[in-house]
Amino acid sequence: MISLTKGRYAARQADGPADVAAAQALRRQCFSPGSHPGALDADAFDAECLHILIEDTRTGALVGCFRMLPLAGGAEIGRSYSAQYYELSGLAGFDGPILELGRFCIHPDAPGADVLRVAWGALTRFVDATGTELMFGCASFEGTDAGRYHDAFAMLRDRHLAPRRWLPRVKAPQVFRFASRLRRAPDAKRAMLTMPPLLRTYLTMGGWVSDHAVVDAQMNTLHVFTGVEIGRIPPARKRLLRAVAG
Repeated sequence: MISLTKGRYAARQADGPADVAAAQALRRQCFSPGSHPGALDADAFDAECLHILIEDTRTGALVGCFRMLPLAGGAEIGRSYSAQYYELSGLAGFDGPILELGRFCIHPDAPGADVLRVAWGALTRFVDATGTELMFGCASFEGTDAGRYHDAFAMLRDRHLAPRRWLPRVKAPQVFRFASRLRRAPDAKRAMLTMPPLLRTYLTMGGWVSDHAVVDAQMNTLHVFTGVEIGRIPPARKRLLRAVAG
């Protein structure tokens, strides 16, 4: 069982249906704030995943959560949430344990940086304990208007596209092919201002992305497939992560 306490916040693995329901309620609050107050953000993948809760140790309040789907290797990637939206046959040949991360959210009133730090510490412990070699998932931009994020997408095109052998192909019915459609050079400052915080974290670890974004009207997001090869994380970044996890 995963457990990590740093200062005011503690991460732990969900212990039973009540914990999972609490995570689903927080996800609903973050992803669908206008929905019915009693509604939950739930899907069939919840039953297959490990759920991590981050709580305020002073109040016991749930301030963040995410879920993980451990897979034995690339041959199982078709079981993932991401495989609904991306054609991932290139990654089917990835040899080694892989881990899908999803539904990452932080309560709007919580200090995001502090909560995120504890979440990454807990995740680092899990990755080290299981020998995970690739983390992946869908990194989301708020809304479905790609024009708001042209600089961010141009930066992803120029600096962070997946290696050709791993590159996800188009599967979803509605996508924005930013790698082929955008011709502009990115404004670096504007790109970083509009890049989702979680995706920025992945990129600092050497993460790479698909060459297109999926338009997800149901979730009101644009998302890119994102992968982080553990062996390629810069040594200085690894030291920082392990310091938090220690």
